[in-house]
Amino acid sequence: MTTRIAVSVEETPKRSFATAIDWPGWSRSGKTVAAALQAAATYADRYEAVARAAGEQFPTNGVEIEVYETHPGDGGTEFGVPMRISDADRRPTSADDGARLARLVEAAWTSLDAIVAGAPEELRKGPRGGGRNTSKIVEHTQGADHGYAQAMGLKVPAPTIGDRASLEALRAVILEVIRRPSDGSTLKSRWTVRYAAHRIAWHSLDHGWEIQDRSTPDAP
Repeated sequence: MTTRIAVSVEETPKRSFATAIDWPGWSRSGKTVAAALQAAATYADRYEAVARAAGEQFPTNGVEIEVYETHPGDGGTEFGVPMRISDADRRPTSADDGARLARLVEAAWTSLDAIVAGAPEELRKGPRGGGRNTSKIVEHTQGADHGYAQAMGLKVPAPTIGDRASLEALRAVILEVIRRPSDGSTLKSRWTVRYAAHRIAWHSLDHGWEIQDRSTPDAP
């Protein structure tokens, strides 16, 4: 018997996202809603490793993606970012909820770090020769996490590339906020705790999986 996974959907004519409302980082896109739902289902096995690393029980009997809510997306959605703060993202969080969200975000970071450690610097290029190499993706993700901290209303120095201590300091501050119980309202910006967890974990996993997929050399 499969397990139903509730997702929120944001839709535009060019791209849609399906985001699992209780599993930060499990968010995939497609040109249509149907394609996004299929992509989310396809990535269940890859996400399972992240969930288990966070100490979470994950369905072992297969999953069935179920739409919980649907909202219109915007230009950010079309660009390739899950921008919509859903109704589910506005739910309160208890101390236990916050601890679980923080573990999943931390597991997403750990997954990215492990992928980077085993990846080559030169990655396979896209069909038009585009795409950043590993070090540039790392620089991008760390800069984005600093931007996310600011979007959460935090004033913290940007991490220095190559300085693990400054990166860990940034991550610790973010996790501290995610762990705090929340009434579901926005933080000092427009983000809620649940949306922050979703967005941060998604970005790390999205680029980690990108590195994995692009680590194989071009076919001769």
